[in-house]
Amino acid sequence: MDAVKAIQYYTNRMVTDVSGMKVLLLDRETTPMISLVSTQSYLLAKETYLVDRIENSGRDTMRHLKCICFVRPTDASLQALLDELRSPKYGDYYIYFSNILKKSMIEVLAENDESEVVREIQEFYADFYAPTPCLFHIGLTPSVHPLFAEGHSWNPGALGRTVQGLGALLLSLKKRPNIRYERNSAMALKLGQELEYLMSHEAGLFGTKGVDSHAQLFIVDRKNDPVTPLLTQWTYHALLYELIGINNGRIDLSHVPGIRAEVKEVMLSQDQDTFFKQSQHLNFGDLGASIKKLVDLYQTNTKSHHQIESIADMKRFVEAYPEFRKLSGNVTKHVTLVGELSRLVAERHLLAVSELEQSLACNEQHNSDLKALRALISDAKITAENKVRCAILYALRYERAQSNAIAELKQLLTSNGVDADQVASIDVVLRYAGAGERQSDLFQNENLFSRGRSIFKGLQGVENVYTQHTPALAEMVEQIVRGKQGLHWQERLPNLDPKARPPLLGNENGMHNQDIIVFVVGGVTMEEEMAVAKLNEKLASQNVRLMIGGTSIQTSSSFLAELSTTFFP
Repeated sequence: MDAVKAIQYYTNRMVTDVSGMKVLLLDRETTPMISLVSTQSYLLAKETYLVDRIENSGRDTMRHLKCICFVRPTDASLQALLDELRSPKYGDYYIYFSNILKKSMIEVLAENDESEVVREIQEFYADFYAPTPCLFHIGLTPSVHPLFAEGHSWNPGALGRTVQGLGALLLSLKKRPNIRYERNSAMALKLGQELEYLMSHEAGLFGTKGVDSHAQLFIVDRKNDPVTPLLTQWTYHALLYELIGINNGRIDLSHVPGIRAEVKEVMLSQDQDTFFKQSQHLNFGDLGASIKKLVDLYQTNTKSHHQIESIADMKRFVEAYPEFRKLSGNVTKHVTLVGELSRLVAERHLLAVSELEQSLACNEQHNSDLKALRALISDAKITAENKVRCAILYALRYERAQSNAIAELKQLLTSNGVDADQVASIDVVLRYAGAGERQSDLFQNENLFSRGRSIFKGLQGVENVYTQHTPALAEMVEQIVRGKQGLHWQERLPNLDPKARPPLLGNENGMHNQDIIVFVVGGVTMEEEMAVAKLNEKLASQNVRLMIGGTSIQTSSSFLAELSTTFFP
């Protein structure tokens, strides 16, 4: 299972099936879907000489070119197509929709093709975003598709878009999975029901129910693990999302002090960028060493003897050699990115913040946590956002402790100049994912036995204090595949169809020959993506393939922003 290759397959079909010189027209949503997995040089090699937006009415007429249109089956894109067909700018049109078409849409297109330029209409199921092979998301944003309507319930537009995106993913992978959902989540249940209705209604596309016994879809709810999106992540890909921001593979560096023109905006692509593919899951310390090796190799090849001991030295070296910048733009890009990450980590004192975050997430030590948190909130060098994140983690862990100091910490935040709306986000998160809303003993501190497991877990060796945390989702999947705690998971993740007979959870021999897709209502994090990528390597001997998806990709800021619109106190 590979989300990137699924979309690349359709992209390749479009540009190779239509021979000769051509133009590719995309809409507002298919543009970033294609740009994540393809490049202009690849399209050019397939005689695609122009890529443009179908909404752009100012395009030149070029009747000698064929036109490929790849758009979502929305009213807006249909209208843009109709406008195009009423006054065609190209010789022949090949129209591909990214999802299932309504019959009425085909009829309307036929009625408006008065010049008879449409040669083909097809459905190519690439209606999702694929940043990495094992990660996909639907691209829901609060401004376009707010996730929540009222409390823990779907906004109808977001539900419809999610069903379409998940349906397209399953069609592209040729899967009709058995569906399990988290028992305490009305949103997970509703999504499962709507998806099952779609698969039954479109049985001609999805196949007969029960045919694919090797595919599982687990629909889980972000509210059962609000901790993971609140933590500072230390791997390269995750840090870029969290500190700088990645928008469908693009990174805007125009705001960086002293940035050079050629790196004001850069692209990240696993296919085109070997260093990024190899380094995306490296932690921050190993990342600096990895780039240094690359620069050292170049120095050796050019007989340069500049002493390089730090990221700042690397930046100076790159800037001093124009030919190096020209020949090794990729290295320049990554030296620039790591330099900016290093500046932000130091400026925001993220090492100190992260150490406390990890302690709050992984260890039960109330007195020392509270002392450290009071000191952090009182420290003028720490940003308000980071103070609030740590306070939220404290509130989530110690919400039910009689001696908790949540009220005191809110007052301390206010007295240290933190905005009232930011302080209110503590209550926002508790309303969304407090102990009364969660299904699991997330912190393993709700009874004597789980406290013992938590203490033992805290004593086990970890890579370093900044990477102690393991996402609950990763622990769940590994336990299920290994055949552990079967009754617990059968209870927590019931079948959508009680009559279904998929593999039992908890078989002592574990799961074998299974394709498992985990979908997170409320958004997925890059820490979870890394955990799934590593599990894919560990579980290869059992022939188990994993993929993770979500309504969006969440960072700490996007997570809190999404909740604040619905769960305000």
